[in-house]
Amino acid sequence: MRRLAAKAPRESSRVSGRPVLPLSKDPRPIGVFDSGLGGLTIVREIRRVLPDENIVYFGDMARLPYGTKSREQILSFSIQNTLFLIRRKVKAVVIACNSSSSAAYSFLKSHFNLPILDVIVPAAESAASATRKGRIGVIATQATIESRAYEKALSRRAPEADIFTASCPLFVPLVEEGWLETPVTREIAGIYLNPLKARGIDTLILGCTHYPMLRDIIAKVMGPGVKLVDSITPTVEK
Repeated sequence: MRRLAAKAPRESSRVSGRPVLPLSKDPRPIGVFDSGLGGLTIVREIRRVLPDENIVYFGDMARLPYGTKSREQILSFSIQNTLFLIRRKVKAVVIACNSSSSAAYSFLKSHFNLPILDVIVPAAESAASATRKGRIGVIATQATIESRAYEKALSRRAPEADIFTASCPLFVPLVEEGWLETPVTREIAGIYLNPLKARGIDTLILGCTHYPMLRDIIAKVMGPGVKLVDSITPTVEK
């Protein structure tokens, strides 16, 4: 396959073998893309940790949601999004979308000559550190769950853990509509989450950058004994 080279130097260091955001006086912005508004949770954390950095954000509202699309479609969208950001002369790209991270991270990392960050490995590392009983749940879009990307990442970091997964396809449109605290949202959350709760998990990965916006409802369903882990802080800070 033809290599898609971007004229941008690699500037990141690495933690646990993965790139981190470049910390330099380079005035170029950091690029962030997602299938919609969920990636703004990552943008907010970048602004908190790196207040002097400029950010270019691309939310692909026209093709939302990604989680119901095929791997080939998500890969194509992710390449287009990355090229869009590179044309704006970014110095790094954050894939603030779990579906894109699962389908496209390896391709983007190997075909573009600038730091590419995903959101799956940081969340898996945090969950592996947080679990007390080795029973970890993962909620994500259908595409992310079917890719088994979290199970693969967790198996390398917590090989003895039991992993339980569930796709939650309605969470993204609920967030995009702003239905964060409605009775309908609470009912849907219970339907999705109660089977995981019955498994006795002690850690739950919110495997979509939209899902932290539903953190309060998810926490109420799961109860105080379950730690919620997302990729927002670990993606930016590590």
